Amino acid sequence: MRLVPAEPPPASQDLRREVRDFLAGEDFTPRCDGWLTGFDPAFSRKLGERGWLGMTVPSRFGGHGRSLLERFAVIEELLAAGAPVAAHWIADRQMAPALVAHGSPAQRRRFLPAIARGECFFAIGMSEPDSGSDLASVRTKARRVRDGWSLTGTKVWSSGAHRAHVILVLARTAPPGPDRRAGLSQFLVTLPDPAVTIRPILGLAGEHHFNEVTFDEAFVPDGMLLGEPGAGWRQVTAELAHERSGPERMLSTFPLVQALAAQTAVADAGTGTAAAGTAARRALGGLLSRLWTLRQASLAVAGALERGDDAGAQAALVKDLGTRFEREVADVVRAHVPAEPDPDSPDPLARTLAEAVVQAPGFTLRGGTTEILRGIVARELGVR
Repeated sequence: MRLVPAEPPPASQDLRREVRDFLAGEDFTPRCDGWLTGFDPAFSRKLGERGWLGMTVPSRFGGHGRSLLERFAVIEELLAAGAPVAAHWIADRQMAPALVAHGSPAQRRRFLPAIARGECFFAIGMSEPDSGSDLASVRTKARRVRDGWSLTGTKVWSSGAHRAHVILVLARTAPPGPDRRAGLSQFLVTLPDPAVTIRPILGLAGEHHFNEVTFDEAFVPDGMLLGEPGAGWRQVTAELAHERSGPERMLSTFPLVQALAAQTAVADAGTGTAAAGTAARRALGGLLSRLWTLRQASLAVAGALERGDDAGAQAALVKDLGTRFEREVADVVRAHVPAEPDPDSPDPLARTLAEAVVQAPGFTLRGGTTEILRGIVARELGVR
């Protein structure tokens, strides 16, 4: 397994300046995990107006024809600022590439321009109750009916489904055989739908981001099958390379890192507490050096996807290392700064620490658990 170094093109520096100028004029509170919890449709539409959504979608499909590495520069700036990007995140990150790769002409015309405008939001229906991370154990069934399919089953952990316009569902269209990955297909289900029930799965602090989504013989027209019948596993695993390798897998807690840096700067000026001293600065340096290394790995995967290479194992490695880093940021801060997590505190460090603590349990779960990711890497290395 190789990670070939890659760098954003020179033009991306102009993009970075444009994004920073835009963000400086926006009124939002930076927050940890803003790509999951910062739902702001108006903000998403502003990004769409500036051409920062659907960037890699070819212009003939309503996008902007930019490179993955240019998109990397834009989303890195948004994530580092803790911007509210959750509304469009799934649509822009993985649905747009999936529709470009597998969508029918009608699906591309219907969804891609709307995604690029920041007006069409997606949720994902992959995980199921009692299945853990065993995606191949999908029990949701799609039964052939006249002019379409009848969908029955339950999905869990579907982020933002209660606000999404469409949910992409992985369902079994053929009975399971010796190869459980065969006979799976993907369906685009528009929401709301009277045959689809969405119930909240509340987080530790009572916040509502995740959902249980139940399909009770929901009718899906033939035109909403994504790609080929039975090709669902191949299509899903291709999407996961986009889902697992991006900078969001290491920058979810970056606003907390920035708050720690501000705290240590105060200490350097002689006005801070003793705890924000040498040990805190060393800890901050350690975090930043690890973050820089992770960034190079994430860029390498973006470069591989840009070239059309299969980067599934590399993406799994990036997510495993990146999400463990995100969790450790909160631990490092708590070890070196005497701040108590407080979501309502005016102190950015106490507030972002609270956000990081609440969201941290999900970092290594969503998009594939640590065990699944390490299995993929081990298989690639030939030790499994």
